Amino acid sequence: MQWVFQCASVFGLGFLYFVSAIPAGAALGLPLWLAAVAAWLGYASGGVVVALAGAPVRDWLTRRFKIGPRVGKPSLVMRAWDRFGLPALGLLAPVTVGPQAGTLLGLALGAPKGLLVLAIALGALPWAAGFAVVVGLGVKLVK
Repeated sequence: MQWVFQCASVFGLGFLYFVSAIPAGAALGLPLWLAAVAAWLGYASGGVVVALAGAPVRDWLTRRFKIGPRVGKPSLVMRAWDRFGLPALGLLAPVTVGPQAGTLLGLALGAPKGLLVLAIALGALPWAAGFAVVVGLGVKLVK
């Protein structure tokens, strides 16, 4: 029963801050594969939630805070979007802006919801595997 609470904690961290979720899962005593899956599911659900509620929220935020086009050098994410499109957003979001902001950005740029959620979810898989391997190697070095 304890692993349910551990998985829920890692899921919540994955939803809010993906980079810390897998190391936290390892610290809580979860097997690395389970920590990676729970973190990935939390991260992907962040994209789903925003994709479902994103357009109305984006419109409200734009009106409320008078957000307009930016002038100046585009960010790394925007340069990647211009060059590689949706796959780049999916791969960069886990380590830059996160699932919520990445999904909102994709919606603002006109990406279809279904493909956007798929890109956000699949883009986190290599990061989840990589973080699990790095944490596993680090745990072996410490022991």
